[in-house]
Amino acid sequence: MILLASKSASRRAMLDVAGIAHEAIPASLDERVLEAGLVECAPGEIAEALSVAKAQAVASTHPGRLVIGSDSLVMCGGRRFDKPESRARAAEHLHFFSGKVMELHSAAALVRDDTCEWSEASLARLHVRELSDGFIERYLDAEWPKVSHCVGVFRIEGLGVQLFDAIEGDHFTVLGMPLLGVLTALRELGELES
Repeated sequence: MILLASKSASRRAMLDVAGIAHEAIPASLDERVLEAGLVECAPGEIAEALSVAKAQAVASTHPGRLVIGSDSLVMCGGRRFDKPESRARAAEHLHFFSGKVMELHSAAALVRDDTCEWSEASLARLHVRELSDGFIERYLDAEWPKVSHCVGVFRIEGLGVQLFDAIEGDHFTVLGMPLLGVLTALRELGELES
């Protein structure tokens, strides 16, 4: 059985729907420390490096098992955004996103033991509509704290879809993992039937 180095409900759901038997074991690592060494990297490279690191952290304690690591990050207006640590911070993020294009970089990696067997990053551009103060408050009334674990303060499979006028990119990238690439790599590695 494949291991998923994540506690993300959307990533687990993607694998479930795709028929990939897996066990979720969240990676225990300090992402901020890792990111400090990646300041010169492009956003997609950072997401990919974090995906590899998460998978390696779980693989190190599960010899011989194939581990999927995944990470997402958001850029908007030249700034990088992390998961909001409070409802007030979530509101600040949404006010900043209003009327702008959010770039969502999602990546995944497959690691066995100390070898990264595959990794990939993908990009989706989400056009955020103009958001009123009232909408932001009602949205957070309904979605907080569920979106506290979401880097863009939204769940596209929920009310978060109301934030956007248009979305460019793969649906699975928006959900938080380039699933089609993962499936292709699993077939190439002999983990799925061709």
